[in-house]
Order: sequence, then structure tokens, then C-alpha cells
Amino acid sequence: MSLPDRNNPYSFADYLAWRENVDYYVDDPFIQKVVRHFCGNHADLVDAEARECSKKASFKWRRMAESIAVPEKQPFMMHYDAHHNRIDRIVRPNETEIMEREIFSEAMFSENTHPWVKLIKMFLIYQNGEACISCPLTCTEGMVEILGRFSESEETKKILEHCKEGMDGDFAIGAQYLSEIQGGSDVPANLLEAVEEDGVWKLYGAKFFCSATHADYAIVTAKPRGSEKVALFVMPSWLPGNKEKEVRNGFTIDRIKWKLGTSELTTAEITLNGAVAYPVGPLDRGVANVVGIVLAYSRLTVGISAGAFMSRVVREAKKYAEMRLVFGMPAAGFPLVAGQIREMEKITQETVAGTFKLYRTFLSLPGGFSGGRPADEGEEMRKTRFMVRELVMLQKITASWDSTDVIRRAMSLFGGHGVIEDFSSLPRLYRDSAVNELWEGPRNVLLTQIFRDLQNAVSWFPAKEFVAKVLEGAPEEKIAAFGSDLERFLSCPNFFALDDETIKLAAEWDKFCHDFYHAYQELALGEV
Repeated sequence: MSLPDRNNPYSFADYLAWRENVDYYVDDPFIQKVVRHFCGNHADLVDAEARECSKKASFKWRRMAESIAVPEKQPFMMHYDAHHNRIDRIVRPNETEIMEREIFSEAMFSENTHPWVKLIKMFLIYQNGEACISCPLTCTEGMVEILGRFSESEETKKILEHCKEGMDGDFAIGAQYLSEIQGGSDVPANLLEAVEEDGVWKLYGAKFFCSATHADYAIVTAKPRGSEKVALFVMPSWLPGNKEKEVRNGFTIDRIKWKLGTSELTTAEITLNGAVAYPVGPLDRGVANVVGIVLAYSRLTVGISAGAFMSRVVREAKKYAEMRLVFGMPAAGFPLVAGQIREMEKITQETVAGTFKLYRTFLSLPGGFSGGRPADEGEEMRKTRFMVRELVMLQKITASWDSTDVIRRAMSLFGGHGVIEDFSSLPRLYRDSAVNELWEGPRNVLLTQIFRDLQNAVSWFPAKEFVAKVLEGAPEEKIAAFGSDLERFLSCPNFFALDDETIKLAAEWDKFCHDFYHAYQELALGEV
């Protein structure tokens, strides 16, 4: 019986009390099992570090991330100071700067931080969404890796040290400025010009998609004057002594873009007019190095980000469904809801397990990612390196897609509350996840690249052998089916003929790649 009551006693207090006290690591038995399985001899260290990091990520940093997400705290540009000096100051909330300083002080890219510790910390931190943290962390990792291979000048060595170990307690933040107005994924089409003037390289032109614009340094692609080859440079945002004076290094920040998600993070259009920069690697190897090293690390991180997003939203949606009474019983008591929760948990666990499995194989590669094949590498390691490259792209398109889909479904369990921005963080994570699908190569670009890579490798890494290596341990009939399908696809010359047959085949290729990586994730979950 339900009689009128003008003082409706219904309250969300129990749910909110639970949510406020969740520890991302301690209260997640599954991620603890994943760590125990994949981290091997380092499991105790990783577990201990995770417990300490989770105390901050689950509470203080979570509250900060939620505080800065409101519209009135969005970053904005101050182009001039009161005396008409051009400063291009990016004004951000104080909470953002505190949280950023504390997280980067974890020294995740230090020689003293084990890669597994870095990964688990990222997993915990990313459960708070972008929060002006995820992208800068990823970009800084790519910068550290590329400079670690090609840091030859005193300037680049100093930048590397600033990013890895910090200077006087200050850890530098990196960014990547690759995209131009004609498109982001077609890096060889870049037109930004690099000119060597009196022994100093300077950059001229415009970049159209510059995220983490507040960073201390940026990896920038540009073509040396008179060359069709793309080179790679690292550019300081301020030259020594000028950060305090707010004098930018020969470039202007023209405007901040208005994005669907990752709104706490500035993405800007910039114009470079003689910005001092330092070459990174051979001037004719910029594309290979930025794709093979910098973007490879970024794409790898998308998997852990997707798993982190899903872990949080499914946990919160499940608990809400258990507590929310509808038609006299908990929402989770209805078979439709219970089945949806079960499916979302499975996808989440497969994503997390798949990321750790892939990372374990990545750690077996001598030197990690590289812009090309080492000359003295054996055939088996060559195949493993190639496999990891393709799995990174397959993970990127699959995990980011699944993340957005799972968050959308999780929001539906909240009913109308699911889209209320201050009721939960799910709408924000949904928008951040949608952006993740596009960062570091949208789906169609990577699907085409995977096809071209596999087709070019057929002579030394046949389709069936590739499938068998990726799905080692799977049932033979599954390996055979995927192997036969891949052979069929690779017999097609390309996906560029605009006819009904090719359009149909391209759609089938999309589904094949999604299903193939899911099979890899299922194996990983089976291991756990």
C-alpha cells in the first residue's frame, strides 16, 4: 500500500555512504587477482603500491576530479595581462593544479618505478576520468620513451630528466602536437616548417589539435625546409627563465576548443612563429618514431583507461541497482537487469585482463616499442613484436568502443538519474570515453592500418600462424575459424574500391577485428 506522504522519506543516503567509502583497489577482488596472476615476482610490490595509491585516488583525487568537472570551473584563456603583454595563460582551478602536482610526484616514469607499478597506478587514477590528468600522463610517458632513445643534446637530456626524475621536486608534463587542420592521422601530410637558423631549429606554422596545452614540453612533428620527410622535435613551452615571466616560446595559443568530453583538459589551436625546438631522432624518421613509439604507448594506455572507466561505472551501477527499490523490489532482482549487469561485468573483466596480458607480452620485448625492427633481432622476436603492435591497435579500437557502450548501458540502470551530471560521474566518464575512441587514431584509420600491416607481413607471418600466436591456448576450432577468415580478408587487394562487395567486406572486417580481440580478451580472463 502506498498512501500520500507530503514528506516523502525516500533517501539516497545509503547508496551515497557506500559510494563515498569505496576503495578502488581494496574493494575490488578482481583487480587484485589480476595483479597476482600477471605481475609474477613483482606482485607483492605492485599490490603494496596499489594499496597506497588507491587511498589517494579513491578519495582525495576523486573528490577533486568531481569538483573541477562543473561548467563554472572549466579552464579558460587569458591572452594578455593588465599591461597588454601577451601571456596566453591557461587559467585552471586550484584543485586541478594540486591534484596534478601530487599525481606527477608519484614519479611514475622514474627509473625507480617498476612498469607494473606504473600500470596499476594509472588504472586506479584513470577511474576518476580524464580530470586533466589522463592525457598529460599518457603524453609524458610517450615523451619519456622517445627521449630515452634519442636524447643526444644537453637540452633534450635535461628535458628527459625533468620528466622522469623531476627537478627540485617539480615533475615536468609532456604533450603531443601532431595534428594540423588538414587532419590528424595523416602525419606525412604535415606542413609545419622547421628551419635551422644559426644552429638552432625553429618551428613555423600552425597546429590544430593540441591537447594538454598547459604542458611544459611538447613533441611536435614538422618538415625541415625543403624536405618531404617529417621530423620529430621536442619544444619547450617556455625557454629557461621565461615561465615565471609568462613569455611563451615563440608561439601563441589562439583558442581553446569546445569538446564533447575531457572538458577539464585544454585542447587548443596554436600558431608557431619561430618556436625553438630540438630534434628527436633522425630528421627523416619522424613518422616511424612518432607512430612506432609515441603513439604506440598512447594507444596501449587507452586499454587500461577503458578498463578503469568500466570498473568504476559497473561497480556503481551494480550497487545502485541492488539498493534502488522499484515496484517493491530491488532493481537488481529483475532478470533483465541482472543479465545486463552480468554482461557488463564480463566485458569489464575481459578488458582489464586483456590489457594486463598484452602488457606482460610487451614487457618481454627488448627495448619496448621501437620505430623500426632492430637489425639483429631473430625471427621469433620479430613476430612477437609485430603481434604486439597489432594487438595494441586492436585493443585500442575494441576497448574504447566497449567502454562507451558499457557506460551507456550502466547509465540506463540509473533511469533518469543516469544523465544527471551532478548525480554521479557516469555522464562525465561517458563523454570522456567517447573522446577516447577518437584520440590516437579513430577506428577506421586503425582498421585500415591493421589490414595493411597483416597483408604486408603475409610472406613471413602467414595469417593462420598469426592467429595461432595471438590465440595460443584457445580451442583449435576457434583458431582455425579465425585463421580461415583472416586468410579470406587478406586475399582482398585493399578496401579502397567503392563497390557493394568491398563495402560489405569492409564491414565484415570491422566485426572480425572486434570479435578477434574479444577472443584474445577471453583467453586473458580465462588465465585469471
